Amino acid sequence: MPFTVAIVGRPNVGKSTLFNRLVGRKLALVHETPGVTRDRREAPARLGDLEFNVMDTAGLEDAAPESLAGRMTAQTGAAVDAAQVAVLMIDARAGVTPADRHFARWLRERNVPVLVAANKCDVSGAQAGVMEAHELGFGEPVAISAAHGEGLADLYAAILPYAEDSDGRAPGPSGSEEGSKTRDIHIAVVGRPNVGKSTLINQLVGTERLLTGPEPGITRDAIAVPFTHGGRAFRLVDTAGLRRQAKITGTLEGLSAGDSLRAIRFAEVVILVVDAERMFEQQDLAIARHAAEEGRALVIAVNKWDLVGNKTAAARKIRDALSASLPQVKGVAWITMSALTGKGVGELMPAAARAYDVWNRRVPTAQLNRLLAVVTDRHPPPAPGGKAIQIRYMTQVKARPPSFALFVNKPEALPETYMRYLSNAIREEFDLGGTPLRLLARRGGNPYAGRARKKPRGGKAPSKIKPGTKRRRKRAPARPSRRG
Repeated sequence: MPFTVAIVGRPNVGKSTLFNRLVGRKLALVHETPGVTRDRREAPARLGDLEFNVMDTAGLEDAAPESLAGRMTAQTGAAVDAAQVAVLMIDARAGVTPADRHFARWLRERNVPVLVAANKCDVSGAQAGVMEAHELGFGEPVAISAAHGEGLADLYAAILPYAEDSDGRAPGPSGSEEGSKTRDIHIAVVGRPNVGKSTLINQLVGTERLLTGPEPGITRDAIAVPFTHGGRAFRLVDTAGLRRQAKITGTLEGLSAGDSLRAIRFAEVVILVVDAERMFEQQDLAIARHAAEEGRALVIAVNKWDLVGNKTAAARKIRDALSASLPQVKGVAWITMSALTGKGVGELMPAAARAYDVWNRRVPTAQLNRLLAVVTDRHPPPAPGGKAIQIRYMTQVKARPPSFALFVNKPEALPETYMRYLSNAIREEFDLGGTPLRLLARRGGNPYAGRARKKPRGGKAPSKIKPGTKRRRKRAPARPSRRG
């Protein structure tokens, strides 16, 4: 198991800022609002020549176990139990608060070494807070500034002995959520708020890995969870619920929505979770169209199916909605399930794996052109102005998603309706359902352009005459005079 460091502390002391600093990029959302982080996030980190896994955690609050804050504290406890060392962060400007003392006692009850990091030491008056940190009983505190990268050499020196004791060397990261070296299939789980995305991921991985509850909008940033199914490695990314742009209020919700859209952009497969009792509202279809525009394979998970009364009518409604509103991903797989009970969830990952395989599929050029000959003979391209459009050739230029180039004499005149006709024919012939196809019309070039003129056999090459010049005619020899 890799050496792991958990960053803990009360809300708004800079845990996510330090996490991003150690990771080397902005993975965790950072905002002045306390309590932005709710789930634990893990990623590979580097500090000097020391490589390890680091976990960002929710701010510790003294609350009832069944409350949202209590469930967040339970998630932090799970992170501490999985770590080899915990870094307790305090705000040096505020000094040691009663909440810091309370959670220092909470950490002391757990079987894990603790280091104290006094953050925000780049301002005047912070030294007094660093001195107060001695009273927590965890040894010499480390004065740092996570925002400006100050004091990281001291933090390195404090962590290094624990890293060496755990394995005899400074270990590298292995199997972390954000940076696994193996080739995982990246899956973004998206949808409207409170449709059961986090519950679904917990059901798939078999543990309460993500924070769930009846409160809408619990998830605020994208959290990646590694997962293996059927011998294939996946990386499931839980995302914040996406509301309509007009309904997004506040900077924090805007940051969460941006993080969800970024997860779609970097995913390979998108699982859209919809509520079976409120299926395919306008926002559901907007999210699906966005995934298709980004070129991602799509699978639809119809959650809370156990609450549906007339399942036959509901299934007919799903088919009609997909046919009418999502023709760009015709043949998309949809799975009915219950994330809470687990019924039907077992069919989801095989469907996602099939969608990923289709997304990566390549079609031989010879088969494409045989299909092109058939479909153009059955329904020829239009002839605007009486001049026929000729599609000379077709080939696949890339996969992920499958993209095809058409070489046409007049690409600008090829109508969008005919492109859709060709796309549907390709999708049906080569079983490319559930993934967006891209067709690119290109002008077919002159095959003889740029080729040198050949010399005539047994003679000289024809002379090159500048344009605009006239050839001089050779005068015929004069006839001899008959006088004589």
